[in-house]
Amino acid sequence: MDDGPRAGGGLRLRWRDAPAVAGLPRTRPLATEPAAAPQQLHRGMTLIAAISLFIGTRDAWTRAMTSRPDVAGIISVCYAGILVAGVLALTARTRRALTRVDAGVLALAVVLVLCGYWLNHAGTDEGVLTAQAAHEILHGHPIYGQPWPWLFDRSSVGITKTMSGGADYTYGYPPLTALLAAPVHAVVHSTAAATLVTTGALLAGAVLLWWLLPAPWRSGATAVCLGFGLLPAYAYAGYPAVLALVLLIPVVVRWPDTGAGGRLGLPGVARALCLGAACASQQLAWFLTPFLLIGLYSVRRGDLGARPALGVVARYTGTAALTWAAINAYFATQDVHTWLHGLLLPLTQKAILHGQGLMGISYYFTAGSRHLDYYSYGSQLLLFGLLAATLLFVRRLGPAITVLPWLSFYLATRSQDGYFLMMTPLWLAAAATVPASAFASAWQPRIPHLTGHRAKAVLAVALVTPAVVCAAVAAVSAPPLRMNVTPSFAERAGHLDITGLAVRVVNITGTRLTPHFASRLGQGASDWWTASGGPVTLAPHASATYDVKPPGGVRRVPGGSHPRFYLIAVTGTPMTITSARIPIS
Repeated sequence: MDDGPRAGGGLRLRWRDAPAVAGLPRTRPLATEPAAAPQQLHRGMTLIAAISLFIGTRDAWTRAMTSRPDVAGIISVCYAGILVAGVLALTARTRRALTRVDAGVLALAVVLVLCGYWLNHAGTDEGVLTAQAAHEILHGHPIYGQPWPWLFDRSSVGITKTMSGGADYTYGYPPLTALLAAPVHAVVHSTAAATLVTTGALLAGAVLLWWLLPAPWRSGATAVCLGFGLLPAYAYAGYPAVLALVLLIPVVVRWPDTGAGGRLGLPGVARALCLGAACASQQLAWFLTPFLLIGLYSVRRGDLGARPALGVVARYTGTAALTWAAINAYFATQDVHTWLHGLLLPLTQKAILHGQGLMGISYYFTAGSRHLDYYSYGSQLLLFGLLAATLLFVRRLGPAITVLPWLSFYLATRSQDGYFLMMTPLWLAAAATVPASAFASAWQPRIPHLTGHRAKAVLAVALVTPAVVCAAVAAVSAPPLRMNVTPSFAERAGHLDITGLAVRVVNITGTRLTPHFASRLGQGASDWWTASGGPVTLAPHASATYDVKPPGGVRRVPGGSHPRFYLIAVTGTPMTITSARIPIS
């Protein structure tokens, strides 16, 4: 007979030329066929995940050896586990065996993240603010519009400075993370209440994404969520965006299936609930939402027609909106104005420049710009242009919907890498579960006389051209002030200190400006320096000499042969920046 029963280990037994029985022809046994071997992509993903666990592990082990040798011992055992996982990833013979290796790598990652949390769970400014908000919730106090400056007395807690010469001491995030941290804070009376919530959420999200992805992609979830030393650091810091990311994972995985057949069903309702909760966790979820809704409408309209597709999207959006409203209702009823101001604060506060985007041209590479607002205009226009391009070319751009929203941040005045990398697990989720074929029949609006790839390319370029023009205006604009800096030095204990600066400032614009001064060495600005001797507001084309003192009255001269040490002057309305090098030799 040709096919026999399955043997253990997934092997299929076949027979040929077995001994003759009852006159049947003689056949002989044939070697057993092995179960399906793993794909090479699967092996590669597992190996990359194992390698990613090395990143940052040595630093954690070094810290642990100083304060917690028991944790260092656990990390040392994890090193052995990583090595063994690397061997097994390359030698596993079956897909089932390699999936077990994937699970082992995930377990190692979880242990390492827990070790890292044990060593570092004090949190940064976002975690400190979230923990304080949780404390206020427990006591029935409002959390929006309440300044808490004493939280930033510790040197380890950073602060967001604003272009108007102040700083932000208030809670400026949606309330869900603080709500979840409140019961934890009742037991753990410290910032650890917030960082425990975000770290626990990241671990849960990593396991969820691992479980939802196809087997060959699962170790990619381990690497992106827990490896490389990226997202765990944000979780230890208490970033509410971590919770938003985790809630968006089930929203994004196979999102074109939402509403298939014209009914949301339980999976669709669950996705909508998670989307609403994500938007109630952190503002980054807001930027992804319109892209998802446009993509969902296009896919469903291609299947069902215009009216049923609109109904699906309306029910999906309504469920998400009701979830968001339910989470925010208590805080809105306390004081709707301060609640709304708190939610919009990251968009309206005019925080000082920071990041790796185009704003660096004006901040790091030129003497400044009198039109910084145009970076913000360009960021908004790029967002709208990308939304329009998604609607017009969803069959092409649909698979990239989880990446497109973050392009606009590259033009913003706050374009730090966290805005890009914190949502990267969603990129992986889309790559693994949202193929281009899901958009083959998606609806795209017909534009008269627009035919051919060249015409579509011209239209796509036209959609983003206004954003590029705005960014170019900001980048090439001259600084609004002309500054001449003369430092005063004092030698103390063998090193040189700056005790003050005499700054001659000329306003070369036709606008009244209120300058605020700080120093910059490298990429970050210092606390505000105190200015006296000149007017608070400098009239158009006027000049003045300011006596500018560093925080604490003294600033040590940075080391190095040619330190790039600058005095910056910024204004909030309009947003401008001027940089002048401080001569120290």
